[in-house]
Parts: sequence; C-alpha cells; structure tokens
Amino acid sequence: MKFGVALKSALEALRANPMRSFLTMLGIMIGVASVMAMMAISEGAARQVDAQISSLGANNLTVRPGADRRGGRSSGAGGRTPFTDSDVEDLRSEPYALAVSARINGSGTVVAGETNWSTSIYGVNTDYFISQAWNAQEGRLFEDREVSSGQAVAVIGVTISDTLFEGSSALGQKIRVNNVPVTVIGVLDKKGQSNFGSDRDDVVIVPITTARNRILGGNATTRNYVSDISVSVTPGYDMALAQDELEERLRVIRKIRPGKDDDFRVFNIADFIRARSSTQATFGILLAFTAAVSLIVGGVGVMNIMLVSVTERTREIGLRMAIGARKQDILGQFLFEALGLCLIGGIIGSGLGVGAAELASKLGDFPVNISPTIALVSIGASVLIGLFFGFFPARRAAQLNPIEALRHD
Repeated sequence: MKFGVALKSALEALRANPMRSFLTMLGIMIGVASVMAMMAISEGAARQVDAQISSLGANNLTVRPGADRRGGRSSGAGGRTPFTDSDVEDLRSEPYALAVSARINGSGTVVAGETNWSTSIYGVNTDYFISQAWNAQEGRLFEDREVSSGQAVAVIGVTISDTLFEGSSALGQKIRVNNVPVTVIGVLDKKGQSNFGSDRDDVVIVPITTARNRILGGNATTRNYVSDISVSVTPGYDMALAQDELEERLRVIRKIRPGKDDDFRVFNIADFIRARSSTQATFGILLAFTAAVSLIVGGVGVMNIMLVSVTERTREIGLRMAIGARKQDILGQFLFEALGLCLIGGIIGSGLGVGAAELASKLGDFPVNISPTIALVSIGASVLIGLFFGFFPARRAAQLNPIEALRHD
C-alpha cells in the first residue's frame, strides 16, 4: 500500500462531501469534548483535594479525648479527661514528632472600632503554625516567649482583616476579642474553604495561655488543659507506624492498663479526607464513562457513514481494482478516510472541550485542570475509535469482487 496515494485519495473523498464529513465528525467532536471536559473537571477536583490535604497538614496525626460513658449514656467525643501542656511536652521527645501543636478553640465576637464580627477563636502554641503549614503574609507569628508569658497578641485570618480593617493595614491595631484587648501582630496566608465548607481564614489565633486565662476560660477539672493535639510526623517516617507508636505512648501517658479501652482517639487527617473524596472520585469516573459512551456512539456514526460510502462508491472501487489497485490500497484509502474524520473531529472537539471546561468552572465556581496530557488522551481516543470503527467498512470495500463491483448500478 502506498501511503501517500491512500492519504491523497482519502482527503479528496472527504472534500467531495463536506457536509456529510462535517455531520460525521460532529459525533466525534461532541464525544471528545465531553471526555476532555469531564477529565479536566475530575483532575481539577483531585488537585483541589490534594491542596486541601496539604493545607491541613498531610502528615498530621490529630489526637482528641474520647467519649465518656456513664450509666449507658455517652458524653460525646471529647468528654474524657482533656490533655494538658505536660502531655504535649512528653510527645515532643518522640522520634516521629517533627512538631507537636496544642490547641483550644471556641467562638466569640471580635471588635475593632465600630465594627464587630462573630468568629472562631483558637488558642495555640507556636508548633501549631508548623503543623498547619501556615505563615504570615503580613507581620509575624507569635513566639514561644509570648506563649509562656500569656501576651495579649493575635494573628488573624484574611477574612477578619478584610472585614475589620477594609482598605487599611491590620498590623499594630488593637482589637477586642470577647472584650479582651489584644494587638494584631500578623495576618495569615489565605487558606480558603476547607473540605467541609467552612472559611479557614475566618479565625483569630492567640497564644494558648492567653486564651485559657483571659479569653476562652479554663477547664474546671484540668489545669493547663488542651482540647486537641496535632502531631506532625517527621518526613520519611511511616505514618501507620507513627500512629501505632503514638497510641502506645498515649496509653502510657494516660496510665491506661492493658486490656482497657483507650480514652482518646487518633485521627489521620489525610486518610480521612481521601476517604471522604472517594465518592467524588467515583462520580468522576461515572461521568467519564458517560462521556466515553458518547464517543463510542460517534464512532458508530462514522462506521455507518463509511458503510454508506462504500455502497455508493462500489463502481469506483471496481474501476480502481480493474486498473491495478490492490486490496491493501482500497483498505488503506477507506481506513484513512475514517481516521481523517476522527482525527479532525478530535482536534476540534478538544478545543470545544477546553471551552466547555472553562465555562463549567466559571458557572459552577470549581477548579478545572486542563493539561496537554488530557488533550493527547482525548485525541488519541478519537484516533482509536477511527481505527476500530473504520476497519470493518474498509475491509468490506477491499473484499469486493472487481467484476461485480463494475456491474453495480
């Protein structure tokens, strides 16, 4: 088979019926556009989940007190004896612990001038910012000496800064947090929405000692209490092993005898979010499958048109065979026609897919990721469709009997 001759014949046949060629490509265009848009949306969603995991600290193990059960009734999560500052210090010596953050949290009102805002209030130690990979975009974070002495300082999220100090800098400003005056020393980097839909930038963070002693109040039963502890695992340390060792260490710290149930719970944040996103990933696969079905339907359309074309051009095929064309030449011509239809349709469909993904992103306000790999996969799928569905009509044309073909009316 002469490649150049077969390609030239195929292009001439496509140009001879431009409307038919366009309508045949339309199914491929729609199918490729659907596949590309769905893959871009699914990839964008996956990257968003990865970013959220990273922002929460992908290597963090979070520890909270367990539920307290008395008389068959449960107090709910966090009802058991809280952790303390000494527990945090004990965990710092563990080989897997890169940082051990302590936190208590609550809510309240923050006031600046005549503006007030209800928000979340966190009391933390300095390791909290390490565990959450959170830095200050303006100013600075508070230091260990300010935590130990209970200084009246705060770092605030972007939402608080924009709400209370719109158009001006928050640094050095005095705000009242639950009627306690504190000085803003830093504005945190923007985190955006969490995987649970809350605004992570709507927060005021103060030293844990300041929160306990002046803003949120202490615990009636436990001195220097901590609501939860987040342990950042040293890079390269196996997370499952670190979790096992952390649980064992906590049993020793909290004096839990062998055979007794733990009075705490350890959460692997990354695993939790990935498990939660599995439903979203499954949904993305279903969408991609639906888009692939539309591409297959487009391929069936190509096959039908090619079969019609073989029937209409039976006499032409017989004449070509009579003057010396081989079966391979006829097979190549019709196969190239199917490939040309699908390849051109795939390229146009890729452009439409990019536009559809961008439009969906703007209308739905969710991220998409359009990469060259997605475009190549989509176009490659259209070429495979052309090969698969174009082979049968091409083979049928190549197997025609020249004499019977010449007699065809």
